[in-house]
Amino acid sequence: MLRPANDLDHPLTERFRRFVGDVGFPCVGAKAALNRDGMRFVVARDFRSAWDDLRILPSLLDLAQSYRAEPALFQSLVVLFEIGTPDDEAGFETQLWKRLQSLTDKDEWLGQPADPRVSHDPGDPHFAMSFGGEAFFVVGLHPNASRPARRFDTPAMVFNLHDQFEQLREAGRYDKLSEKILQRDVPLAGTPNPMLAEHGSISSARQYSGRAVGAEWRCPFSGRSGENDRSAFAFDRASNDD
Repeated sequence: MLRPANDLDHPLTERFRRFVGDVGFPCVGAKAALNRDGMRFVVARDFRSAWDDLRILPSLLDLAQSYRAEPALFQSLVVLFEIGTPDDEAGFETQLWKRLQSLTDKDEWLGQPADPRVSHDPGDPHFAMSFGGEAFFVVGLHPNASRPARRFDTPAMVFNLHDQFEQLREAGRYDKLSEKILQRDVPLAGTPNPMLAEHGSISSARQYSGRAVGAEWRCPFSGRSGENDRSAFAFDRASNDD
């Protein structure tokens, strides 16, 4: 297994830090992760390729393991891609789910368990991604996003540990934090975000890409097989096909 990456000194990482640290950026949770040194970074090459999945996944597994050992709030993994920006929001959404499917397949191939506390059906209101046995909520960013808070220079995926949201709920802090983010986002975007919803009321998969979708939308993610059949999966780092 490859060692986890943490590309703290890459110029793209510094650009992302400035993006989150800007006074107008609305997500106070991301700001807290930045200010507490809770953000880990992987800089990958091409958003369209599976080439760097074996650099991304070890970092996800390491975050899951270290969080279980010390479940401190405001930890996340930020994956930044140097190239491969899709032309529009629909293209970004398609590619985002290809990346997540590829990472999920590799997580299963390595025999990692799914987090039993959440659903792995993207149509289920209790859906979350799962890596290394921990559930994650994923935020996609890219240059062509309609919401300014999702509009970063290059494609990016931010993996937030789902259990952190549960900690905040149990402490009575979640609603206040969410309300503050919503209030800060309106002056930036001009309108409230129509895709935000409480976990458990509708699948959070609808929020991952940042694209506004209707009731007819179906998530392009086939989930986990649950079989962990290593013989059925082979890594091909030389190919751009997933």
